[in-house]
Amino acid sequence: MIKRNNAAIFKCVIHKVGNKFNSTKNAFSEKEIVFDEASYELMLPFLLRPFGSVVQSHRFNHHSNVELNEINNYSNLIFGDDTQFLETSKHIVTHLFEQSNSAQIKTGDVLVVYFNGIQYNDMTVDALGIFKIENKTNFFQTYLENNSYDVLVQSGINAKKVDKGCLILNTSDREGNIILSVDNNNYDTQYWINKFLNIKYADDTNSHTQNYLELCKEFSTEIIKSTYGQQERSTFLAKTVDFFKENEIVNVEKFKDEVFDEDKYKTLFDDYKKEFEGEKDVLIRNQFDVAESVFNKEKKKIKSEIKLDTNIQIKLDIDAPDAPTEYLERGYDEEKKMNYYKVYFNTED
Repeated sequence: MIKRNNAAIFKCVIHKVGNKFNSTKNAFSEKEIVFDEASYELMLPFLLRPFGSVVQSHRFNHHSNVELNEINNYSNLIFGDDTQFLETSKHIVTHLFEQSNSAQIKTGDVLVVYFNGIQYNDMTVDALGIFKIENKTNFFQTYLENNSYDVLVQSGINAKKVDKGCLILNTSDREGNIILSVDNNNYDTQYWINKFLNIKYADDTNSHTQNYLELCKEFSTEIIKSTYGQQERSTFLAKTVDFFKENEIVNVEKFKDEVFDEDKYKTLFDDYKKEFEGEKDVLIRNQFDVAESVFNKEKKKIKSEIKLDTNIQIKLDIDAPDAPTEYLERGYDEEKKMNYYKVYFNTED
């Protein structure tokens, strides 16, 4: 999470990135942008606004040596000598082009930006921003011709949303440079996060909380829902949310004791946890502090509803862990040869 009160654009350039699968090529600028006042005042918040709500940070990754990470090297080169900015920005776009391993990957504008005055926690640092604009918006442009106004349609960048972007801060901890990333077009997340940037979540309370909640969400779908049904899934998710609300520290054994009523669930959870760690290449801590900001953000993404093939949906309150068990009853009607839910209540709105 950053603050941009004192931030400024020091250098900025725009290139075009193509896709080798549909024979579109890169196009490079030979000069940096010289902003007028109006475009600068619009561009600065457009680029930095998305990072004001980013809670989790990343670090550079590489299968053998992080010093071989391309974007890590390019950013360090620019931080060390800003006269290398323009030529290095071209290398960044070329690296992005090389990751377009599918015709699905969109072409677009790439902005490489050197910022001053980014506030991160209690520090003020420089940062390198890389932004990809994939989607253009149609808008009407009016013009005067022969004493009458006419209209034409033009295509341009929507100033409200960055499609993909990252901020590489010129500061580091024991894991390396601090990186923030946003992606509003999640159809190709692997391409941006894993292929182009090659980054991973930092090993901190944010990532521990994130990983554990991801584990619980996937376990609820892959194991509980598929084996025991949506009602059991909703109960588990509600109890998970309640546990995180009531505890500042998550202990895995305590979590299992409070959330699961039967030992069979604990065994299934332990087995799935091992699979999850292997597939995601993460380590789930046996005990960690809860990052409240991450929990609150992820809680909003948890959907707890039962969708039926009769065009009826039962929406369950994620903050009421006992409600699905106490007030919702599942059964089978022999006459209709159909499953049913019975809902108990006192009043209705």
